Amino acid sequence: MNKKIVVVAVLALSSWSSLAFGERIAFINVNVVPMTSETLIEAQTVIVDNGLIANIGDVDDIPISDDLLIVDGTDRFLMPGLAEMHGHVPSAGSRTVNQVLELYVVNGITLTRGMLGGPSHLRLRQQILDHEVLGPTLYTSGPSLNGRSITSPDQAAELVRKQFAAGYDFLKIHPGLTRREFAIVAETANELGMPFAGHVPADVGVFDAVAAGIATIDHLDGYMQTLMSPNIDPSGGFDSFFGILLAPHADRAKIIDVVDATRLAGTWNVPTQSLFEHRVSSVSAEEMSQWPEVRYMPAATVRRWKQAKLDMVNDRNFNRELADTAVSIRRQIIKTLHERGAGLLLGSDAPQVFNVPGFAIHRELEFLVESGLTPFQALQTGTVNPAEFLKRSDRSGRIKIGYVADLVLLDENPLQNISATRRVHGVALRGKWISQPDIRKMLKRLQR
Repeated sequence: MNKKIVVVAVLALSSWSSLAFGERIAFINVNVVPMTSETLIEAQTVIVDNGLIANIGDVDDIPISDDLLIVDGTDRFLMPGLAEMHGHVPSAGSRTVNQVLELYVVNGITLTRGMLGGPSHLRLRQQILDHEVLGPTLYTSGPSLNGRSITSPDQAAELVRKQFAAGYDFLKIHPGLTRREFAIVAETANELGMPFAGHVPADVGVFDAVAAGIATIDHLDGYMQTLMSPNIDPSGGFDSFFGILLAPHADRAKIIDVVDATRLAGTWNVPTQSLFEHRVSSVSAEEMSQWPEVRYMPAATVRRWKQAKLDMVNDRNFNRELADTAVSIRRQIIKTLHERGAGLLLGSDAPQVFNVPGFAIHRELEFLVESGLTPFQALQTGTVNPAEFLKRSDRSGRIKIGYVADLVLLDENPLQNISATRRVHGVALRGKWISQPDIRKMLKRLQR
């Protein structure tokens, strides 16, 4: 049972710049979810100093100085911030960029991998780190490499070199590349030490993509096609929604082979299962449009989402049995990837059809648990796994002394119920405290 203490209330902060005074924070009498193992450490004090975790210990053993900002952790749960590893960040300076970034933050997302970048994101990346813009730490690709942006193998190599020189973190692969163009992209990127990630071109396929060194496959793109028997032509499935039309022909016995190839190649997966299930589920577009988080999206966007959902379920080739089979296969692939040791990363592809930035990550975690992961295993995909993938595992993704103070304070235990990640009481973003009153003010302002 937690020990009860009395703390002084902290006034709500009204702007990002005003958060600067909270560089030294004490979370007192808090239950810590360290993510170092599946454990809960009760009645702890966690000290944050200058953006780093400076001390952790029993509430009775850690001294509290007068200059600390006190946060009462009684009956609350402190865990590392979550990552959105397939997000779409609007261009810096656009009308929606601050809204998307702030929706990430109030949902406990402290790191995002922007999957369709541009020159403005290079400056935005630094502005976020310099606390000039409120947002999660940003990793960004350059403009997409696809069948329209690349017209020859020589041009493919040139674009890779240009994006590397510009300073992007990785390359984004979209559909349409020929087998030769993809090979040149991979060869050039590997020579430069630049990761490439995203879709699997139809001409390439999963086995050859992982053999070429693709860093992540997103959306489980191409996996359904690998499950076809030799007498089934998978070409039509590539043009459908992530191979959904091929689901009735899938041989599930083949899942282990493609999963093991993925693991041996060191390729990670960002399933974005929420993107898939929201499009094909039996939940109506009208019901989805009434979800609480949809109030933060423009009305025109919601209308487009409703139409996209209707277009899917009203397609003459679509039926409920087909959808249920495809969902079941994808969930089996996710579970097998985890069980066989192939890395999984948390991502939702927001904003997409009824995937509202930030909120969609909580739905994605729930889908991972429905796929067979435990709550702890699902949380790993958004904490320790991104830290390992991004080579930050010595300073991020766990609650340990010396680690970056990207933290989320929850009102419920996420190890018992994954939906507890929705109960955000406050967020420490690189050591700057954003309280519950701050979050309420931000959400009120962000409503359409």
